Amino acid sequence: MQNILITGATGNVGIEVIKSLSKMQGAYRVVAGLREAKSDNSLFRQLDTHTTYFNFADEYSIKKAFQGCDIIFLLRPPQLSDVEKYFAPLVKIAIAERVKHIVFLSVQGAETSSLIPHHKIEKLIVQSGINYTFLRPAYFMQNFTTTLKHDLVYKNRICLPAGEAKFNLIDVADVGLVAAHILASPEAHINKAYDLTNKEQLNFREMAYILSHVLERNTAYISPNLLSFYISKIQEGISSQYILVMIMLHFLPRFQKPPQLSDWVEKLTSKKPSSFVEFVEKHKDLLQPHL
Repeated sequence: MQNILITGATGNVGIEVIKSLSKMQGAYRVVAGLREAKSDNSLFRQLDTHTTYFNFADEYSIKKAFQGCDIIFLLRPPQLSDVEKYFAPLVKIAIAERVKHIVFLSVQGAETSSLIPHHKIEKLIVQSGINYTFLRPAYFMQNFTTTLKHDLVYKNRICLPAGEAKFNLIDVADVGLVAAHILASPEAHINKAYDLTNKEQLNFREMAYILSHVLERNTAYISPNLLSFYISKIQEGISSQYILVMIMLHFLPRFQKPPQLSDWVEKLTSKKPSSFVEFVEKHKDLLQPHL
């Protein structure tokens, strides 16, 4: 029986991976890595998932979690950008503990974007000699129910320095389903990388139009200059480091060709990826002011 460790198990992606694995049949044991030892384990018990303490800043916890582990679903917490400090030791521990396969949640374009941490983490994993699979998802639709939610719900707007740049999109649930299929049968995906997108490219003005239609209230799109954006986010209490991540994610695509769409979600899961309209319809209750 294969032992599968899910890092970031309580996050949006981790939960979806575990949910998908719980619905599949296979000779594997799923372990959720939890940063908080006192986390509520009721959800994981319902999903027939074991738990273990796992903290990217605690090498002892990493070593203990990796013992007897065959496959790791690895993601990078947004606040951890120092690859040498956090991920180089992690990969060394994976080698020492004879981990057989790492499925890494990267990002679309990581193979050519040397400035982002995902690029460096991919290189570390390749150099380790451990079998790997890289998942490179497009722009998460769940950004609208998390980081962009406050502006959307209480100010009826999207405020990002993205201009008219086109973005590929993906529902985290589709990413979780792809990851589960790979984790359950990793031998078919050794040393491969998959771009994960749905079938549409939209700019934020077009996304605002869809949101207006589905939510039945006007959603404006504002594209501020970088200084205005930076100042407004500082005033909201957002850290300067995270603001720079938002700028990289939303401003730099204005000067790049839109990345190509991919059909890997359907190829790997036999399911068509969700459209943005379907996502907003599914989650529209989360985007109401009274919630």
